[in-house]
Amino acid sequence: MAATVQAPFAHVPLKKVENYWNARPCNIRHTTVQVGTKEFYDQVEQRKYMVEPHIPVFANFPLWNGKHVLEIGCGIGTDTMNFARAGATVTAVDLSTESLKLAKQRAELYGLSDKITFYHANAENLSEVVPVEAYDLIYSFGVIHHTPHPENAVREILKFTKPSTRLKLMVYNRYSWKVLWILMKYGKLQFNKVDKWIARHSEAQTGCPVTYSYTCNTVKHLLEGFRTTRIRADHIFPYKIPEYKRYQYVKVWYFRWMPKKLFRRLEQAFGWHLLVDAVPEENR
Repeated sequence: MAATVQAPFAHVPLKKVENYWNARPCNIRHTTVQVGTKEFYDQVEQRKYMVEPHIPVFANFPLWNGKHVLEIGCGIGTDTMNFARAGATVTAVDLSTESLKLAKQRAELYGLSDKITFYHANAENLSEVVPVEAYDLIYSFGVIHHTPHPENAVREILKFTKPSTRLKLMVYNRYSWKVLWILMKYGKLQFNKVDKWIARHSEAQTGCPVTYSYTCNTVKHLLEGFRTTRIRADHIFPYKIPEYKRYQYVKVWYFRWMPKKLFRRLEQAFGWHLLVDAVPEENR
């Protein structure tokens, strides 16, 4: 696959992205019970971390006890609640008003409202809405690759840093099993149209208007002003999708027969999630 073109979605109106996520807040279909109930939120969290167990490891929630955390793209608040439960003071931002409604309701339901401040904001213009101050952790999991100009979001993020700030970021991995699967299943191996096919099939609900993907080199280029300390791949979804939608966990045949150690190595080499740890550059 060719190197990522850095701006294939620059023409997409941000409102189109907002409308997409308002219509389908992330993970809202991870349960069969009534949306907004405690059972709903508990099931969402259980299913999310069962399928993506690397998230709690990457976030390392207990490490941020007593610290200030800025979460860019909180969605319906699964990670947000866990930062707050661990003792962090959290500023949570999202573009989707529908996601924020659920996240706020969730915080109230679990008695965490005093630990979290929510903002409806666009990551590309973050400082116009969120008061600028330095945070101990800036966390954004699977978010800035969905904004038309991710480089603008990075410039905004820098405004909220101090020398000791840590950035933890997940973006999609261009050299991943999922990209190959998308191209084989939907794209007829049209590598010249890889950005189009990735965007269309990057999420559970098709038609996401913006989805960038990155390699280790291109994500370093994106994070201008930061020094990356670690980049690693993780996560391959092994389940049959029709059964998964019915809350049945049946693995695709080639993953079902694959030894666990081999599957884990495959995830670490070609996982869909590119996990990035970074710190501000000393001379910027």
